[in-house]
Amino acid sequence: MSDNIFTDIPDTGHREDTSILDHKDFFSVLHSRRSVRVFDDTPVKEEDMNTILESALLAPNSSNLQPWSFFWVKSSEKKQALVEACLSQPAAKTAQELIVCIARTDTWKDNAQEMVQLLENTEGTPAAAKTYYSKLVPLAYSQGPLGLFGLLKRVGLFFVGMSKVTPREPVSHGQMRTWAVKSTALACENIMLSARALGYDSCPMEGADSKRIKELLGLGSGSHFVMVISIGKRAENGVYGPQIRFAKEKFIHIV
Repeated sequence: MSDNIFTDIPDTGHREDTSILDHKDFFSVLHSRRSVRVFDDTPVKEEDMNTILESALLAPNSSNLQPWSFFWVKSSEKKQALVEACLSQPAAKTAQELIVCIARTDTWKDNAQEMVQLLENTEGTPAAAKTYYSKLVPLAYSQGPLGLFGLLKRVGLFFVGMSKVTPREPVSHGQMRTWAVKSTALACENIMLSARALGYDSCPMEGADSKRIKELLGLGSGSHFVMVISIGKRAENGVYGPQIRFAKEKFIHIV
């Protein structure tokens, strides 16, 4: 046993129920999710909003570092400002609820340390897992002042990669942003599918003034706007037309 977290298969004794619900239920949710542009006046139950938000936290994410924040904007004043920052588009101004989805590149150190503490207090945790969070994660995600450490990593990984399979990213602040946005986008999909499963509709909005939204929420440079998701019940004219998707052969490739 090489005690390599990437290649070894540890048996910690943990088991979970693998039974699933009728797949038809899932695909009904998947196919009926649309980007709804106009909502009616039906309120969204608070317990349903909490369920929707909590579903976001179940999304898969890189190294379980959970690089995201979700802001349910309930204040009337802030909600109006958010609608305006979303260009006052109908999907925002008719929505019953609005969620701002933010990717975080400034929380990974704290979250990694919390993982270390959790693993140390969990019986049967492989040593490789503890090493990963205490040593490899800081090495992988640190970029250093002005990104200088990231630059050194880029050069070092280039030469290491000439002779062995090597992870190449993230080696810059820009790649860290991409890293965080990828995980946050997965969580956004959870939000929209959960809303549909509960009988509501949604619309992901990227067309917005990200600077004003960050100022509205008091967010700093380590917070990156991903989208605003509107939640509500669709109005009769809420969907502007049939869903358009190009031929699958254009996107799905078997190699």
